[in-house]
Amino acid sequence: MAKTNPFEFIQEVRSETAKVTWPSRRETAVTTVMVLIMVFLAAIFFLLADQVLSWGVSLLLGFGR
Repeated sequence: MAKTNPFEFIQEVRSETAKVTWPSRRETAVTTVMVLIMVFLAAIFFLLADQVLSWGVSLLLGFGR
């Protein structure tokens, strides 16, 4: 692989960065809210799954609550 000098490297990085399509503030906010909602739903799901499995194992092994 051919080595480039630091000046050429910086020019290439700037050139590639200019090609990036950056999200708008609104897109970022909407995506953040969607992620937080999914995290909340996943947390509730795993809490319920854990409770059901805990109940099932305690019932199966005879540990009464």
